[in-house]
Amino acid sequence: MVTPVFKVKEAFYTLQGEGARAGRASVFIRFSKCNLWNGKESGRKAAVCQFCDTDITGTDGENGGVYSQAELLNLALRLWPNTQHGSPYVVFTGGEPALQLTESLVDDFQQHRFECAVESNGTLPLPKNLDWVCISPKGKSDVIIKQCHELKLVYPQVDLSPDDINDIQADYYYLSPMADYGVENSGMIIRENMQSATQYCLDHPQWRMSLQTHKLLGIN
Repeated sequence: MVTPVFKVKEAFYTLQGEGARAGRASVFIRFSKCNLWNGKESGRKAAVCQFCDTDITGTDGENGGVYSQAELLNLALRLWPNTQHGSPYVVFTGGEPALQLTESLVDDFQQHRFECAVESNGTLPLPKNLDWVCISPKGKSDVIIKQCHELKLVYPQVDLSPDDINDIQADYYYLSPMADYGVENSGMIIRENMQSATQYCLDHPQWRMSLQTHKLLGIN
């Protein structure tokens, strides 16, 4: 039996910056690689997702590396503060976490009291034992996850509008104004995008605004 290994770009303890759980203390585990972009600027124009502002290649970030399941759990336990208050919470993200995330890994974390969340583009199957699923569709990708806790759409996208994903059922619907993309750029929100997202939420109150508060706070 082959022991699974996980390629992690970075892992850190911070506050969730977006969506329904914004402000919540979280351990973020960012897996390397994505199925919609190779992570290289030379491949951006040919990518399905052309506006990613995250470095997703390699394992050279904070606490990055190649981990066994037990090692990854131990890393998360070390990152979570030694306190009796507040439920341990982990967010598996990427890249695209569905390329690596397994039910066994989620179960291991849950056995150690972690509530497990994922942030995914929704194009690949996800473990069924996750506690919280956030889906963020990108471009013309084929989204197969049709039910989630939280639907987050980067807005505006040239080839994807909120009307295009009205078949996805969610407890919460969020628009996130598109920022400058590219790992060399500032990542700051473009003012025109913020204004258009604001107006869309006013015109379609099913949708709520989600700002990247971690960038406003200057944290990961």
